[in-house]
Order: sequence, then structure tokens, then C-alpha cells
Amino acid sequence: MFKNIRYDIKRVMEQDPAANSKLEVFFLYPCIHAMIAYRIAHVLYKKRIFFLARLISQLSRFFTGIEIHPGAKIGKGLVIDHGMGVVIGETAEVGDNVLLYHGVTLGGTGKDKGKRHPTVGNNVIIGTGAKVLGNIVIGDNAKIGANAVVLKSIQAGATAVGIPAKVILPKEPPKGDVIKFEDITKKSCF
Repeated sequence: MFKNIRYDIKRVMEQDPAANSKLEVFFLYPCIHAMIAYRIAHVLYKKRIFFLARLISQLSRFFTGIEIHPGAKIGKGLVIDHGMGVVIGETAEVGDNVLLYHGVTLGGTGKDKGKRHPTVGNNVIIGTGAKVLGNIVIGDNAKIGANAVVLKSIQAGATAVGIPAKVILPKEPPKGDVIKFEDITKKSCF
């Protein structure tokens, strides 16, 4: 857990030009507090101690304005800039090095059972106020514009903007190992 906290602080320092020191980030950044609480709650949730897990989650929400369900699966290096109003649902999966801005919702679309929240790949950026809803996949290195409403899967490296979101494909394919869109729609990114 402490290794993850150090990594999260490092990521905030890289992503936020207003961050002056690691000490400041640790004590004053709500995303760090929310992630510490989430990790504790997630362990309890996996041990089926649901009430205590949700209690920790709700206390964290009260103090940080960030609501992360303890059942969500979150990788390392999640940065939530400003944080207020962010919601991450129970069956959401978030990859490594994801950047969320305030007001982002990774939510469901109704009362479906089972997997009902998005799967977000690695190195994804989701802009202020964006709503990513349903059991969809956001591929690695994708970008979601501010206030976009995303209801369909977005392939790796693409940008989605608007209501409902329209996809803009990159002119050049991303460099390095890229997961094919067909592969991520067949299985989880994890």
C-alpha cells in the first residue's frame, strides 16, 4: 500500500503544475486521501466486510467530495485533479496512470445486474464533467473531452467529444504495444 501511495504522489507531482512538494500533495490533495481510503475499503470489500467498507467509502466521500465504491478495481497512479464530484461505480475498472478531472462520473445506466460500469484502460484522460456510462470499454491512451457523454466503447488512442460523444481517430496510430479494439471488447483490460 505504501508503495502505491508513493507512486500516486509521484504521478500527482508529474500531472499537476501547482503541486510544490510531495509533503503538500500528501497532506492537502483530496485524491491522495480518497485513494488511501479506497484501498483500505477495497481490502475489506474483498473480504466481504461490506458495511465497514462502505462506511469508510462514505466517510471519504464526506471529507474529499470523491465517491469511489469499494468494489471498483483501480490500478496505480490514478490522479483526480481537484476531485470534487467524481463518482466511480461498483463494477468500474480503471487502469494505470489515468487522469480524471472534477465532476467525472464512471457510472451505470440503470438497474442492471453484473458488470454495469465502464472499464477504462491505461493512460486515459477524462475531462471535467464527462459522463462515461454503462458496461463499455475506453481503450488505452484515449481522451474524453470535457462534458462529453460516452455511451459506447472508445478504441485505443481515440478522442471522444460531445453529447452524445463522437469519436475522433488519431491521424497516426499510437506508438508501442497497442491492444486491438476487438481484443478489449472481448475481455477486460485487467
